[in-house]
Amino acid sequence: MADSGQEKASGVPHVVVVGGGIAGLAAAFFLRDEPVRLTVLEGASRLGGKLAVSEVEGFAVDEGAESLYARRPKTSRLITEAGLGDQLVTASLPGMGIWTRDDMRGLPARQFMGVPSDMEELAKARLLSADGLARAREDLELPALDRDGDVSVASYVAGRQGQEVVDRLVDPFLGDAFAGRADELSFEATLAPLAAASRKYSSLAEAAGSLIPQPLPEGEKPTTGIATLTGGLGTLPPVLAERLLAASPGATVRTGAVVEELVRRERGWRLTVGSGAGSEYIDADAVVVAVPAGSAGRLLAGVSGAGQAAAGLAEIPYASTAIITLAYTRSAFSAGFAGLRRLGASGYRVPAVEGRKVRVVTFLNMKWPHLAGDLQIVRCQAGGSGEEKLMELDDAELGALAASEFAATTGLVGGPVATRVSRWEASMPQYTVGHLDRVERIRASVAAQPGLAVCGAAYDGAGVGNCVATARKAADEVLTWLRRDTTAR
Repeated sequence: MADSGQEKASGVPHVVVVGGGIAGLAAAFFLRDEPVRLTVLEGASRLGGKLAVSEVEGFAVDEGAESLYARRPKTSRLITEAGLGDQLVTASLPGMGIWTRDDMRGLPARQFMGVPSDMEELAKARLLSADGLARAREDLELPALDRDGDVSVASYVAGRQGQEVVDRLVDPFLGDAFAGRADELSFEATLAPLAAASRKYSSLAEAAGSLIPQPLPEGEKPTTGIATLTGGLGTLPPVLAERLLAASPGATVRTGAVVEELVRRERGWRLTVGSGAGSEYIDADAVVVAVPAGSAGRLLAGVSGAGQAAAGLAEIPYASTAIITLAYTRSAFSAGFAGLRRLGASGYRVPAVEGRKVRVVTFLNMKWPHLAGDLQIVRCQAGGSGEEKLMELDDAELGALAASEFAATTGLVGGPVATRVSRWEASMPQYTVGHLDRVERIRASVAAQPGLAVCGAAYDGAGVGNCVATARKAADEVLTWLRRDTTAR
């Protein structure tokens, strides 16, 4: 069944957003006040992508992403305009410890993304062996290195400060932020500020130090931009959809609508939704593709002239993760809880070299003041790049594994009173070496297509704020094209 074409006759352009995750919904939301008709098509049975919330023993707890950086203007503005500004709450204890060498340890003072800038503080943290510390100090004496193109995080950081710094500090950070590994991920794409600073200083320690904020005046408490919503970040997507439908007459948001094909027509685009006898055609003047790289690549493979974009998208791998949420009685906690309080941390990371499967643990009650209550809620992140077989375990096995490793690392007494397992298959794009060049080629190829834009986690960052920023960019690109096209007519 083809699109009716009434809107074209009335002169109102039709914009279709493929994907109802945070990027797609944000792109549509940014277009809500423009003279366009909006359609959002989401293939899954619900909106939100990696943002989802459900109850654990009476608490609303996120199943996927659970925090964002609220100091990003586009992100904070989106939340405010969605009417959720009064629900934004900042983290009480945003820092993370490290469980390594059979003990809970704090990150060294004056580090940036796991890279130490002060070797004396690194020594105090007792994270490295004597040989590892001596090797890290060599960074201050080594000649500056010229990089010819992109390199992996591991190759550059280990070349400057040694493999132990990579294993005990940097790799855990990357496992948390990207579910990836330092020997695969791009230095330029994942540690971008540090990569840029490293070109200005002779040592990596100096480069890291240049990015660390100056100490606050005495008596002034540090503030954090790490925030969430009191109802969980998973409440944001449905609210965006509601506000969009209320603000934009004629807007449509559909779930269970899988776009199988995207074709460029003489004017505009045609999308095929569904397959077989139940398929339908939807015509659009402009399209925003806001789905993961693999799905985006398959759609663009059928678009004449978009071969470079399709090929580049096909080169972006994804990792799978599992979030295991455990609820405990307060009486169950002992050494581990006290250790984190002592460190001023809301959780800890576990280096891959420790051989454990749970790589990130967050004490949600300590991090988020609105979750205070009779139970302690613990979020365990497992899986990631190189851990594909872990996802073959069933939910009961994953829950038991997380509880066992958590007890072993914290000295916990007693098991959880509730367990929830949330699986995120192929959910985390991996910014492997050459990612920035790859994205540049993708964007150039897409820009050559009239009225087409892309957004999402595959390009400039996997966090909520990065997805929102790409959504704003995509919305602006579509508007620019529509205005140019209207003038040309």
